[in-house]
Amino acid sequence: MLINVILWYILIMIELLILYVILKRDYTMYAVQKRIEENFAPFAKPSFGALKPALRRLEEKECLSSRKLMSDGGKLSVYYEITKNGVNELKRLILEDFSDNPVQFLSNARVKLSCSDCLDKDERTRLFFSVKSRAMQFKVLTENALKDEYKQINFYQKVILDNTICEFANFITIVEGLEKDNAGNS
Repeated sequence: MLINVILWYILIMIELLILYVILKRDYTMYAVQKRIEENFAPFAKPSFGALKPALRRLEEKECLSSRKLMSDGGKLSVYYEITKNGVNELKRLILEDFSDNPVQFLSNARVKLSCSDCLDKDERTRLFFSVKSRAMQFKVLTENALKDEYKQINFYQKVILDNTICEFANFITIVEGLEKDNAGNS
């Protein structure tokens, strides 16, 4: 069950990254992978084995269209282009609710925040609120786990929990900065 949920979130993130990259320009599958690596390597590095079915799914959902072109060297290349449905799907994926898993949340939130320039101001406000609220929720959960007198927390767990609290606090500060910037961009 948990593995299925994790795989589902990975597939969603791959589709989001593909749509975001192709939003900027039409690309081949190879170029899509390169753009994702260039822009999102710290968060995601999908293989061709993951990209190909994702591109196919997005084309079946009419989020992408493809066209075949012959290169100067005589090689057939398939170029992918985002459709209006694809732009709507990209926004939907960015604004979709987050996982209840804190590790997946941080990874997905980083990707979604990195792609938030394609949203309008109100959509960004909604995303930032959602990210900040969930990060605060996870921070409080971690603080409570550290304070729970009934738990047998060893030194190493305490260090990791302290670090996790700092990580969520820093993440909240980043989102507050994005909120401030968004509010100033009328």
